[in-house]
Amino acid sequence: MTNSIIDSTPLFEVRADIPVAATAQEIYDVVSDLTRSGEWSPECQGGEWISGEPSSVGSVFRGENLRAEDVVGWAPLVRGTWYTEARVTAAEPGRTFRWMMLTHAQEDQESIWGFDIEPAEQGSGSVLVHHFRMGKATAGIHKIVADLDEVQRKQFITDWTEKLEQDLDATLARIRDVVEGR
Repeated sequence: MTNSIIDSTPLFEVRADIPVAATAQEIYDVVSDLTRSGEWSPECQGGEWISGEPSSVGSVFRGENLRAEDVVGWAPLVRGTWYTEARVTAAEPGRTFRWMMLTHAQEDQESIWGFDIEPAEQGSGSVLVHHFRMGKATAGIHKIVADLDEVQRKQFITDWTEKLEQDLDATLARIRDVVEGR
């Protein structure tokens, strides 16, 4: 058995931040309400809480997602509409909100998205940090790369990392617009 880039840990680890002219609680109220994700996510169109109290640790959110044909267009990705489920792993009002992606059998995966809110260094407002970490490759990643050779797998990881970085930046800009009322 040969080692593959897919066996790397972490497979993905990306982070971005943006200043927001709002209180930490005002920002938290937006980012912890995943039903509003269609207002700011490049792919998640919204969804519903299917168990637990909204935005509480342990609660499960079912997201409706939409991916365009041109997103890493050469890779065998799910395109169009598809659904995901995620469990809230951290919910500290005004500080942090995180969720873990689940398998179709609702098992944990090492795929964690989150927001942290920090005080701005100067003046008023806050800094919103968005981050994503995938430790071990998820079932979905294994399915995507199953028929790719190692060169293609490396290219997929490079291209997907770039896509994730762009998504984090776009998400932050959209959240800032929502929170600041633009």
